[in-house]
Amino acid sequence: MSFDDTSKETLFGTPLLRFQVTNHAALDAALLEEGARQREASEGVNKSNRGGWHSAGNIFDWDADCVRTLYAAAEASVYEATRRVSAKVDPATLRLKISGWMNMNPPGGFNAPHTHPGAHWSGVYYVSQPAVEEGTSGMIEFLDPRSDLPNWRILRAKAFRPKRRIRPRVGEIVMFPSYLVHWVYPNETDEERVSIAFNATFRKAKLT
Repeated sequence: MSFDDTSKETLFGTPLLRFQVTNHAALDAALLEEGARQREASEGVNKSNRGGWHSAGNIFDWDADCVRTLYAAAEASVYEATRRVSAKVDPATLRLKISGWMNMNPPGGFNAPHTHPGAHWSGVYYVSQPAVEEGTSGMIEFLDPRSDLPNWRILRAKAFRPKRRIRPRVGEIVMFPSYLVHWVYPNETDEERVSIAFNATFRKAKLT
């Protein structure tokens, strides 16, 4: 059997993007210091966090140079991710709202499966990621949003696997669509794992 022509198209793909921030060590140190001050002043809130601290409000309202630097990195990653998936709109012409929060997971702390309804992109910046040699500590796992795929598992095709987990590096921003179910494995080290998550939402620009 032969074919005159063949083609392959990827339908309904879910993008996952990773950005490594340049020269992030000083930024990380400053964020850890600012986070410690904020945690001393606030008990935080309970969201998806289990056994850890989740900052209240919008972290980008904090009056700190390190937070402003992180905002610039988050904004740049949102624009770049959007341009990677669509050439039909310039994201800089839209109104963008970014809100974020800090997660501090002590030994045993983790984040339960959840989504971020109402946003376009969600991202996580890794401030502190304790090193491990094996196991799942420090990993974030994403679950396939398609429900009617069990029969495809037998083919062991990468496109149809039910989950994907990665262990991000310190100084890295991981970006994904906000509808994607994700969770964070328990911290199995003796050190805190610190990350800053954010949501990015676009709106049409106001007419002048």
